[in-house]
Amino acid sequence: MVSIDLNCDLGEGNKRSVSESDTEIMPLITSANIACGFHASSPLLMEQTVRLAIRHGVAVGAHPSYPDQHSFGRSEMTIHPEELRADLIYQIGALSAICRSLGVALHHVKVHGALYNRAAVDGETARIVAAAIRDITPEAYMVCLAGSQMTAAARDLGVRFVEEAFADRAYAPDGTLVPRSCEGSVLHDPLLVAERLVKMVREKCVAAVDGTIVPLSFQTVCVHGDTPGGVALIREIRRRLDKEGIWISAS
Repeated sequence: MVSIDLNCDLGEGNKRSVSESDTEIMPLITSANIACGFHASSPLLMEQTVRLAIRHGVAVGAHPSYPDQHSFGRSEMTIHPEELRADLIYQIGALSAICRSLGVALHHVKVHGALYNRAAVDGETARIVAAAIRDITPEAYMVCLAGSQMTAAARDLGVRFVEEAFADRAYAPDGTLVPRSCEGSVLHDPLLVAERLVKMVREKCVAAVDGTIVPLSFQTVCVHGDTPGGVALIREIRRRLDKEGIWISAS
C-alpha cells in the first residue's frame, strides 16, 4: 500500500488561542509543524497547538525560524553561525519542553521560510540545523527538502531525517522551490493541486515551471494552511488521497 505523511505549518498566529483554520486543519493531517515564537506564535499558543495535535493523534514538530516576526520569517538574514545555533536550540528546546510537560515526544523539526530555503542550498547552514537537532533532540527527525543540502547534512551528522515535497508550491528545474516573490510560486486550485500530488506520490517526480521533470524521493508532503483557501485545499487533498487509496500516516 502506498503511504505518505501529510504535514502542515500551524500555530502561526499571534493570538492567545488556536485559530479556527488550525482547528479545522489538524484532523486532516498527520504531522504538525508548530511555530516556536521567532516568526509567529507565543508560549501559550504553542502549548494550545500541541494540545490540539495530541487530541487528534497528530505528530508534533518544532518549526523554528530566523528572528523575524516583521516579515513572518520569509526575509533572508545574515546571522553569525553561533547565533543561529543558539536561536535554534532556544526554539526547539522551548517546544520540546512543552511536549514533555504534556507527555508527548517531539517527533520532528522543520525549519521555516527563509531559513529553510537557505539550508536547502547552503551546506554550512544545513549542518548548523542538523547539529542543533542532534544535540538537543536526537530522537527527532529533521525534515529536509528532497535532494537538498539538508539531506546531505543530516546524513553526514547521523541525524534521523525524512525528505519533503510540497503539494502547493511551484518547483524550479533544480528541485528548489520557486521564491514566493515570483508569480505562480504558490498554487491555489484545490482540484489541480490534489491531482498533482497524487501523481507526485505515485511517480515520485514533479513538473518544474519550465516543464522539466524533477525526480523526487520523499516521505512527507507539506501543504500550507495560511494561504487564501488553504483549508479547502487541504480538505480536497485529503479527500483525493483517501479516494486513491493512499494511506496517510506520520513518518
